[in-house]
Amino acid sequence: MFFLAYGVFLPLAEAVQRFPKPEFESGYVTPEPILPSPRPELLAWMDVFFLLAALSLSVFLVLKKRSRTGVFWLSLFSLAYFGFYREGCICSIGAIQNVALAMTGGGYTIPLTALLFFLLPLIFTLLFGRTFCAAVCPFGALQDLVAFRPMRMGAWLNAFLGLIPFLYLGLAVLFAVTATDFIICRYDPFVGIFRLNATFGMFLFAGILLLSGIFIARPYCRFLCPYGILLNWMSRFSWKHMTITPAECINCRLCENACPYDAIEFPHTSPDPVGRRRQVNRLVLLACLLPLLVAAGAWGGMKLSPAFAGVNSKVKLAMMLENPVGAASKEEPPEITAFRASGVPARQVAAEAAVIEQTFHTGGGIFGGFIGLVIGVTLIGLIRTPYRAGYVPHAGRCFSCAKCMDYCPVEKPGKK
Repeated sequence: MFFLAYGVFLPLAEAVQRFPKPEFESGYVTPEPILPSPRPELLAWMDVFFLLAALSLSVFLVLKKRSRTGVFWLSLFSLAYFGFYREGCICSIGAIQNVALAMTGGGYTIPLTALLFFLLPLIFTLLFGRTFCAAVCPFGALQDLVAFRPMRMGAWLNAFLGLIPFLYLGLAVLFAVTATDFIICRYDPFVGIFRLNATFGMFLFAGILLLSGIFIARPYCRFLCPYGILLNWMSRFSWKHMTITPAECINCRLCENACPYDAIEFPHTSPDPVGRRRQVNRLVLLACLLPLLVAAGAWGGMKLSPAFAGVNSKVKLAMMLENPVGAASKEEPPEITAFRASGVPARQVAAEAAVIEQTFHTGGGIFGGFIGLVIGVTLIGLIRTPYRAGYVPHAGRCFSCAKCMDYCPVEKPGKK
């Protein structure tokens, strides 16, 4: 470890000024840059250790101890450590972009610690449900503190707002693989609170989310978080998942309104034959329309690809060079002035921008087709009503927060 750090930081310490500093006639003095010292690797691995320990303790509290009180106190620790102390970084949510960029093979290598922050919650979710959301994620813990009067939302409204994270996830991956921007980190509403350095707009965005969180529990987790999509998928196939009651459900209906996230599935035991036939007809119709939705989404994504590509800095530079603002240098944008000073041929920038635009065209089609598929599957899920004998948590939407356990009369004797 010592020789690795020595080999990395010695060249930085001996670095010299490669280019002379510009001389200003206005008397401006160039300040000496102050480089922040990199976070020691040992401390980064300590973050991974705390993540693994918190995930393991969360599983124990939810599945074995079945303690809502323990989950609450663990979430406060996660908020204090991963939130305010670590200032929201390393972040499992933002690591989506690092993984996406590393998978493109463009020369970017993701740090192992960042990769583990991305993978460990997914592995634990595949095994034990969304215990990461229950007590480890600082974003969820912060929103839980303000959920004073959560209201129930209808299934259709939940499904409609639940499409937003898919859009966010698709755009985040598209911008990451094209090395355009890390929009999850740029528009993260809570990191600015943890660091107390956000812009006014981001503070306002976070304030709106927390105020709405008084009545809509965890609005970011349910209707914005792109990492929640991956956790939702993994949790549906979890090996062991949290249950409302440790024994057979007695259908006492005491837990009907216990979940502030609308994640409790009600019993459905006696289907109406006429309604059943109507449901089957709708499912067949949607299954036939699904390829059309995917194709329409892919077409729309390719049509929007020029607008997506316009966000890329190199594409914007190529557009500026193609349509210059003015002939005089004083009328030129600073990007053009800096480009002319670099000596790079304009045709090289145009060629690189064309490659990026083609990547956006292909990626936009995949993104649009993905959204079309999500819309079709969401509609099928709203129409389909599977058989259920009792009250059960939805395997994907349940945050494993254990709030519903305190309402179950079968649970209380077991605790005593």
